[in-house]
Amino acid sequence: MLSTYTSYNLIAKDMLKSLNRTAAEATNARDADYYRENIGKVSSVDEFLDDYRLYSYAMKAYGLEEMTYAKAFMRQVLDSDLTDANSFANKLTDTRYRDFASAFSFTPSTATAQTETQLDSIIGLYSATAANAGAALKEETRYYNVVIDTVTSADQLINNDRLRNYVFTAFGIDPNTYSREVVRGVLGSDPDDPASYFSTEFGARETDAVAAIQAANSELSTLPSNDANKARIAELKAEISRQSAIIVTAEKYRALAEAYNFASDGTATAGTVQDADQKAATNQLYTLSNPRVTSEAALINKDYFESRIGSVTTASELVNDPRLLNYIKVAFDLNKASVVSSTIANILTSDPDPDNATSYINLFGGADKAKYVALRAAFNFQEDGTLAAGQAAQTAAQTATATNAYMIHYNDKDDEADATAIKQFKSQIGAVKTVKDFVGEASIYNFALKAFGIDPAKVSAFTIKKVMQSDLNDPKSYVYQLKDDRFVQLAKAFNFGSDGNITAPKLAQSEAEILVMSRAYVTVKSRFGTEDDKKKAEEEAKYYSTQMQKVESVEDFLADDRLVSFVLTANGIDPESVDATFMQKIFTSDLDDPKSFANQQADRAYRKIVASFNFNAEGKVTQPDDAEIQSRRGIYETIDSHVQQMLEEEAGDDNAGVRLALYFQRKAETITSPYDILADDALFEVFKVIYQLPDEIGSADIDAQAEMIKRHLELKDLQDPEAVSKMIVKFSVLYDLDNQTNTDPALSVLTSSGSSGISADLMMSLAQLRPGGS
Repeated sequence: MLSTYTSYNLIAKDMLKSLNRTAAEATNARDADYYRENIGKVSSVDEFLDDYRLYSYAMKAYGLEEMTYAKAFMRQVLDSDLTDANSFANKLTDTRYRDFASAFSFTPSTATAQTETQLDSIIGLYSATAANAGAALKEETRYYNVVIDTVTSADQLINNDRLRNYVFTAFGIDPNTYSREVVRGVLGSDPDDPASYFSTEFGARETDAVAAIQAANSELSTLPSNDANKARIAELKAEISRQSAIIVTAEKYRALAEAYNFASDGTATAGTVQDADQKAATNQLYTLSNPRVTSEAALINKDYFESRIGSVTTASELVNDPRLLNYIKVAFDLNKASVVSSTIANILTSDPDPDNATSYINLFGGADKAKYVALRAAFNFQEDGTLAAGQAAQTAAQTATATNAYMIHYNDKDDEADATAIKQFKSQIGAVKTVKDFVGEASIYNFALKAFGIDPAKVSAFTIKKVMQSDLNDPKSYVYQLKDDRFVQLAKAFNFGSDGNITAPKLAQSEAEILVMSRAYVTVKSRFGTEDDKKKAEEEAKYYSTQMQKVESVEDFLADDRLVSFVLTANGIDPESVDATFMQKIFTSDLDDPKSFANQQADRAYRKIVASFNFNAEGKVTQPDDAEIQSRRGIYETIDSHVQQMLEEEAGDDNAGVRLALYFQRKAETITSPYDILADDALFEVFKVIYQLPDEIGSADIDAQAEMIKRHLELKDLQDPEAVSKMIVKFSVLYDLDNQTNTDPALSVLTSSGSSGISADLMMSLAQLRPGGS
């Protein structure tokens, strides 16, 4: 009869071969095939528990076969929310139950429009886009100024998307509704020529519109405001609105015509399309058209104020110029809705004497009064709104004060609006359940598009709907046909399915798998570490959780050594023991091919790692089937664990000591406390044999037993494979001695041809072994 060690070594020296042999046995192979083929058909806990073949297979895999009868108990385990520290499975001291629960997912992944990471990312992009608005405008202006000098026809300008967008933005032309014929005709027009396209198409209509407005206003002035005239008054006001729109359109196209020098047939000589003044005016219109006041726009407004203020002679003239009025409101932080032009006029003409109780300024108090006093002090208007003889509206020093104040406050309103937009987006995005919701809520829709530099006014909602429902893994899907990466990134920022409904996030690892990996990592790092080590591990787990939400391919994952190291450590593999080439081979393995690289590794942790990721054959992240109650990782882990259990069980049929040795080898690195040994009969048996302790020791006080284990065993040594190997050798020899096998255990170990190798020191130790020795 072979000794325990020899039998153990025959199995352990080539564990892959041993596992494959066990897996290939008819009964084991048949059970594994059944499990693999049928677990995906189960849709509920009850269905799983009612299929005894599936249920018992899984229970045995996790060493819980003695609890197979306890279905009510196991239902509570499977129904546990593993993210909740107080859930049933998490509160059980035996971690096998938590491991069992983590292999299944009877609760569908949470569907959400955005994850926390996606939310943080889009807010960051929005802030960055806002901050870089000036740079973007500057770049577009640079491009425009260079290319416009090479243009030789109106058609060439219109056909260039960037030039056309620049022009349309500057002159307020809607890119979604514009008429190419109209724009081309206006560009080749001289507004002063009665025969030009502009004059014939817009000139007469503008003249008629002015006359119609005058007539409507005249009639309105004669109509008493009573019920009898209510309908007519409404008609006249509507008419004024319609005619005003005609005038606005005409003026818009007049400005466009005056800005270019194309001939009536749309041709021009390169370099003559715009002179320097026309180009500068177009640049200014473009810069000021942006709703955000950039630094360039602020300088334009500053120049305008400084060029105009010297010619202003009355307070009314100042407040009736919208640009001047807005400038001083911003400069003196008077942007409340209640502060209108009449408010500013009253301040500018107030008696500055603080003792004058009837002065407009003195009717206020606190911060408002301080601002009003500062504004009044910056101008020299008299109480009737005029200037004294020889007096200017402002001295140079007063202008400098106003200008400095404006340059400090010019973007306050935008910053406040950004803060409000971010707060509103964060509060509303959780209510979005469909693409229709997303498109229908203007604040969310506009925020998201602006974050990616997309102007909501220049793209249709229909286009955005199709973008959001595109399959990002399909290069032929709609979003890629747009040839614009901004739309791709927009689609990636949200979790909408092809049906327009929100889905679970498409992650490289599901939230459940990230939790399992993170928990394993923290456990490994804190087994024998300090509280500080645990905190560092938890911080690393946060990094992992955040970064994994950004991984889009195998290449992304493998490129981050920190992520790779995290995964290897969590699975009990020393990151220093493998290189990048090895990991590349692991992640490009076909787990369904027994001959693939991952499947040729004796350590089944490698294929469990690969199975925990949602990468397709091309290495891209794909959406797993949320209807499946067990992940691919769970299936492989369950089957592998079952094979391991059967290997140990079958070895035990011939020699119980071999089963104990194999079990100890597998569990050793998970032991962190004497109570882990005491709670496991098999581990305690190995311990008693190694240290030759009598069975009666088990009757002692539990805490006394724990202290006894500490005296005999340095638990940290169990993390060292070499130390564990020596302990198994010692166990094997002593087990045979205790059980009176026919083979000399020491001789069997010493003459073994196993590949594990035994040092001279170990040989000497074995030669000196005595019953009862340590």
